[in-house]
Amino acid sequence: MQDRPVFDGESLITSQAVAADIAARYPSDQQERPTDAMAELALVLHTARLRFEQGKDPVQTMRWTVDALHKLRRRVAPAIWRELIPVAQHHPVADYFHQDPFTRWSFEKPRGYSGDAQLLDFIYQHESALQSAADSTPIGSALYDYSKYYPSCVAVRERRDNLARMVDQVAAARGGDAEILAIASGHLREAEHSVALRSGQIKRWVALDQDPMSVGSVARDFVGTPVDAIDGSVRGLLTDAYKLGTFDFIYAAGLYDYLTDRVAIRLTRRCMEMLKPGGTMLFANFSPEVTDDGYMETFMDWTLLLRSEAQMWKIINGTVDRNAVDAEVFFGENRNIVYATITTPA
Repeated sequence: MQDRPVFDGESLITSQAVAADIAARYPSDQQERPTDAMAELALVLHTARLRFEQGKDPVQTMRWTVDALHKLRRRVAPAIWRELIPVAQHHPVADYFHQDPFTRWSFEKPRGYSGDAQLLDFIYQHESALQSAADSTPIGSALYDYSKYYPSCVAVRERRDNLARMVDQVAAARGGDAEILAIASGHLREAEHSVALRSGQIKRWVALDQDPMSVGSVARDFVGTPVDAIDGSVRGLLTDAYKLGTFDFIYAAGLYDYLTDRVAIRLTRRCMEMLKPGGTMLFANFSPEVTDDGYMETFMDWTLLLRSEAQMWKIINGTVDRNAVDAEVFFGENRNIVYATITTPA
């Protein structure tokens, strides 16, 4: 099992930084008793295992477990919750949940870090993930059929579609001369939904990612298009190592889920420097309204820095003079993802 989450040294993202940021946001109540939380978790895990062993509907078992873990996570202090995570991960019931190929991929981290592009392909129900689903056990197949419709997964698919629509809007406004930068681009699945890309209305679309496998996938899938796949990191962006120039639209869809406020503000400032007049920077984050957070952090081993609307504004306010730009924070339809945009004067 890998640590949570794992990134290379170039990213400025470490599991220690994420854990420290969470602890700082939510100070522990010294009156809480870890033994009580441990006993409650043990009951949840035992009940879930019993349901599987008795042959009850695995979907109903997963739904019940996701809800129970969410309530427990919200009730206990983060420091205590961190102690509970490995207990759940080493419990025999994990073997049942890991029959779900989506859950198993996240937990095993074949690419060495959390939230990789292939994991998102499970959420997108992309053809690259279909074979793993088809090869699953009956329990695993049933769990995947349910897990891909978590509210968080629905929000991720909406995020992909929102990005494609915004790219198309920018391309239309720029008269087919738009330059786009996707940071931590993954497999750039939103480009597959872009009308502007298909119709030749984009001048340049840079897909920057620190995972060589994702970079190679984008280079292969978009050969002959304006998409330029680049192997690069947050650190490289901050130091202008890639000499990328300026853009009409810069976005980071999932990266900020792993960035502390300090690094997020530094990166946003750098992106603002790379915007053309009238250009827009967008970053998105999972919000505290996610309801499968407990399951994600235990059986999926997927820890995120959740941000509220106020915390998104904190990044904006630490980046720019609000009077000099047009800034907005808004939620997706089911409020599991919150978005921020900053647009410079034309």
